[in-house]
Order: sequence, then C-alpha cells, then structure tokens
Amino acid sequence: QMQLVESGGGLVQVGGSLRLSCAASGRTFSSNTMGWFRQAPGKEREFVAVISRGSGGGTYYAESVKGRFTISRDNAKNTVYLQMNSLKPDDTAVYYCAARGGPFSGSAVTSFGSWGQGTQVTVSS
Repeated sequence: QMQLVESGGGLVQVGGSLRLSCAASGRTFSSNTMGWFRQAPGKEREFVAVISRGSGGGTYYAESVKGRFTISRDNAKNTVYLQMNSLKPDDTAVYYCAARGGPFSGSAVTSFGSWGQGTQVTVSS
C-alpha cells in the first residue's frame, strides 16, 4: 500500500477556490490510479474525481463537481491535485485522496486500497 498525505484544505467563501494536494510515498506512484473522495458529516463517503495511471490522460468526475473541479497528477513529484473552483456550501466535507494499484475499475470506495487521513474543506455562505 501507498502512504498518502493530503494538504490544502481550509475555510473559503462561496464562489472561492482551493487546491488540494496529495503527496504519495513509494516508487510506483505512476502505476496507480488516483482518486479524490469526500465525506460530509452524517453522510457516506462519496466519489469526487479520478485520474488514470501513467500520464493521467483519462479523468472522470462526479456530476456534482463536473466543470468546477479538475484533477491532475505530477508523477515526478508523486503528487495528485484537486483544483476546486466556484465552491458551494454543499462542497463542505473532509476530502480524501485514494490510490488503486492498477487501472481504473469504477468509482466505488472499495475499488481503492490506499487512503490518506483527509483534509477539511469548509465553504461558508
């Protein structure tokens, strides 16, 4: 499994932006599909975005964030990012980075084997 550490969360006003980062350990980062999930209080963890392994040419987003969030990766830095624009109060949650040691196989939580500790994002109205 990979060790994942998220950063970049915080408090932002409606309409603002944040960029989350997830630093991964290990020499196999580029061979991992990377994803972002979030969990709001009292709710189940839900899929946000995923990027394919390798050069990251394939991305997929939840409908709720499509057009506002962008996932990207820098294999030289073992880091995956989530750029979040036009933030809404409903985006408030703990955001988790996840890794899957293989090709993309769906957006279910169970498809990913390694998880970070999460970073809090709070959008105030």
